[in-house]
Amino acid sequence: MSIITNRLRAVRERGEKGLITYMTGGDPDMYSCRKIMLDMAQAGADIIEVGLPFSDPVADGPVIQAASQRALSAGAAVGPILQMISSVSQNTDVPVVIMTYFNPIMQFGLEEFCRQAGTSGVNGIIVPDLPLEESSILRDLADKYHLDLIPMVAPTTTEERLQAICTYARGFVYCVSVAGVTGVREQIKTDLDALTSKIRRYTDLPIAIGFGISGPDSAREAASHCDAIIVGSALVELIGQQKYQEMAALVSTIKSALR
Repeated sequence: MSIITNRLRAVRERGEKGLITYMTGGDPDMYSCRKIMLDMAQAGADIIEVGLPFSDPVADGPVIQAASQRALSAGAAVGPILQMISSVSQNTDVPVVIMTYFNPIMQFGLEEFCRQAGTSGVNGIIVPDLPLEESSILRDLADKYHLDLIPMVAPTTTEERLQAICTYARGFVYCVSVAGVTGVREQIKTDLDALTSKIRRYTDLPIAIGFGISGPDSAREAASHCDAIIVGSALVELIGQQKYQEMAALVSTIKSALR
């Protein structure tokens, strides 16, 4: 059974909703990233997503794009980020998910990436630009190295395609709350109840909602429709301002709202 699935189900059994936090690997530097991950875990994150910086992040809004540029300018690369995660995994049992585009994995080598990720304490991978029809090779390698290849679905996903995606889903289903890129939004207008109800027809895996959630109120509202929520841009913005204590406090406040 998946470590990620088990963690989110254990959270649900406690009567809580899960909190998945996002940070960009290498922003602002590896030493700081290690502390940021540990601070997130201590503040209540149930799963931590680490983004691999990429020069053309098509699914990311300006905040995460800026973080990727800072990380790349500081020399961030796949190998050192995996080493940083390995160091953190020795000090916390919070599952780690890599968020990456396909190009960095391909350049690193598909099997070598999965092998090193699996031995570094990574438990899952999300690849926003990898369509289902082209995912079988990476999914097989991920399975081989005990990594969940976590799919994304959107409000625009058709029912037929949703059923196919859920058939091959691992870990949890990442439900994108809005059409568009990542970023803080004042209001999520998508009918989340209808969307998540449709997903549940085809899988019993946990559902996590992301994109646009920035604080305890929006987290609480979104969580009423799912098993976990994902917070990224609001945290990355604070990290970019080097407001690390405020970042940890926001994680703690959002987690409290989900209990």
